[in-house]
Amino acid sequence: MKTDFSFLLDTLQRLIDTPSPVGYYVKMKPVIEEYAASLGYTVTYDNRDTAYIRVEGEDTSKTVCIGAHADTLGLMVRGVNADGTLRVRALGGINFANVEGENVTIHTRGGKTYTGMLVCAHHSSHAYSDAKTMERNDDTVFVLLDACVKTPAEVKALGIGNGDYISIDPRFTVTEAGYIKSRFLDNKVAMACVFSVLKLLAEQKIKPKYNTVFAFPFYEEIGFGGVCIPQEISEYIAVDIAILGPDSTGSEQAVTVFAKDASMPYDYDLTNRLIAAAERAGCAYAVDVFFRYGSDASQAIKGGNNVRAAAFGMGVYASHGVERTHLSGVENTARLMLSYILEG
Repeated sequence: MKTDFSFLLDTLQRLIDTPSPVGYYVKMKPVIEEYAASLGYTVTYDNRDTAYIRVEGEDTSKTVCIGAHADTLGLMVRGVNADGTLRVRALGGINFANVEGENVTIHTRGGKTYTGMLVCAHHSSHAYSDAKTMERNDDTVFVLLDACVKTPAEVKALGIGNGDYISIDPRFTVTEAGYIKSRFLDNKVAMACVFSVLKLLAEQKIKPKYNTVFAFPFYEEIGFGGVCIPQEISEYIAVDIAILGPDSTGSEQAVTVFAKDASMPYDYDLTNRLIAAAERAGCAYAVDVFFRYGSDASQAIKGGNNVRAAAFGMGVYASHGVERTHLSGVENTARLMLSYILEG
């Protein structure tokens, strides 16, 4: 039993092209609602605008959750320089050396949008002797607006001000060799896997083994996407990117089951069941331990929820930058998700 992979890829590009930096759910909520409605599901929200899609199971005595966070890295306007460029603060783990030169969109509180680009204060080696060596951080990297503005007053006249959100262009592409390259594969690729699984369940009129809640939080990148979850949930599984680094055995072509993150080991029994589910589904998979990484599953434990926690996801290269994974890794992730929800 396979998900519709063409649908998954089309959905992935739509989700990636929809800006959703941490806490900015304005553009993404209608997209989630549209996909849900097209498949016959409804969306509910909690007070933090986490989106939920509930699917009744064969056994209604237990409720499990698949969490795929909807937020990405981004920026926020914190001031205007004398020359009309915008000072910014990071939303999530931005690497400023990685985003220099990238195009951005400013989303004003009044509903207007403007484009610009991220530039270093000493942006050109022809003009500055330390252009190559200046540290890139939120004191040296600014937004250069695509508008004829040279003063703070002119910027204010556009309706741009402190607290406005800034999204970064993703640059999505799929190569002939099957590699997917884009910003924000973390975590739009997991969201796309969720919708492909929901599509299969709807079209084939299949129920999951247990009541299943699919959750889309908007605050994972700052550490509390899964802190508050519905009380009926007994298992919380985060589907997120798997880090590829010196100690990892995973790959871009495989799905990784997380044994531990930076703060805690994941539940022993639930992790074993995910491994068994991967084997049943014939997935290429690995089991890895992560040192500088966390997920909504561990955040759910920290929030005091009485749940078993686990996590899995496709191997992704160059996390929090222009990331790369492979079609095979995405397919293996969707297959593991389906195996878990159908058989537990």
